[in-house]
Amino acid sequence: MAVYVVTWNLNREVNYTAKRTAFLNHLDRHENVADPNLETVRWISTNLSAGALCADLKLKIDANDAIFVAQLANGSYSGFMRPATSAWIAQRL
Repeated sequence: MAVYVVTWNLNREVNYTAKRTAFLNHLDRHENVADPNLETVRWISTNLSAGALCADLKLKIDANDAIFVAQLANGSYSGFMRPATSAWIAQRL
């Protein structure tokens, strides 16, 4: 399994709340963790490649939105977030 950091921006949405909820429900099909201080960032643990994960998540965004998926490697990241988020990531790398 790999751990990916995913970040996105939903732009110019008529009903942002509904669009965000639909995107997060789709994202939640994958094992993931959120940090409450990083609203549009999730860490996902999956057997998918970065490209396949991005393609899957793109099903719930449109052409004016943005998404970025990058694989984490043990010892190659740093951050300041809640300890539970850091522990979740560390346990899966």
